[in-house]
Amino acid sequence: MSKLLLVPLLLFSLSAFAADTPKVTASPTVDPQVLLHTSQGDITLELFPDKAPKSVANFLRYVREGFYAGTVFHRSIPGYLVQGGLYTRELQPRRTHSPIASEADNGLSNLRGTVAVARGADPNSGTSQFFVNLVDNRRLDYAGNQSGLTWGYAVFGKVVKGMDVVDKIAALPTRALGPFAADVPNPLVVIESASVIGEEAPASAASSAAPAEAATSAKAAPAQPQPKTGKHTATHKKPAKAGKPA
Repeated sequence: MSKLLLVPLLLFSLSAFAADTPKVTASPTVDPQVLLHTSQGDITLELFPDKAPKSVANFLRYVREGFYAGTVFHRSIPGYLVQGGLYTRELQPRRTHSPIASEADNGLSNLRGTVAVARGADPNSGTSQFFVNLVDNRRLDYAGNQSGLTWGYAVFGKVVKGMDVVDKIAALPTRALGPFAADVPNPLVVIESASVIGEEAPASAASSAAPAEAATSAKAAPAQPQPKTGKHTATHKKPAKAGKPA
């Protein structure tokens, strides 16, 4: 009889223990956010590692190294985009890491406020440069892998705070300066620091201007919009000069 009583007592004890044990639930994955502190105000970016893992890892690498501190937004075209991430205040390019493979075919569109990898004619030539879309630039989306013209530009994040600052930058007058024939904001807009929110801010990069051969990544710019001709590829041209539309 005593043995029979032990079973329900044991079951009762286990159920009571289970009731007192707090449930452990997996915390939802939070997309990383990066704070760009610029001379015109703060911009917060949310990144999409699930859609663009290589692009996000590449961008975060530069952020954590302090690479962007002291670089500028060197290209601003109202109604199109604002671009930066390579040049110093003296408009000298910094040495970058090796280019990354394009992820433009990730299904994300170049809509207003999204952030994309800037590149040259080769789809797989993106390094540190990025741009913020000022409008819906669907013409910059992936359209096929036939050529660099159809590959489009890889979106890897979006502005979640400070789009007014981006618009403020776009509203600044522009001029020719240094190696650029046009589109350089006046005054220069400096990224004073870039940090991953929730992490210790990195020390400023000690990178000096890159030698000429490293500056090839400067040709990382989507072409300026052209009049519509009914063909997708007509909206893209290979930049004739570093960082400039053809």
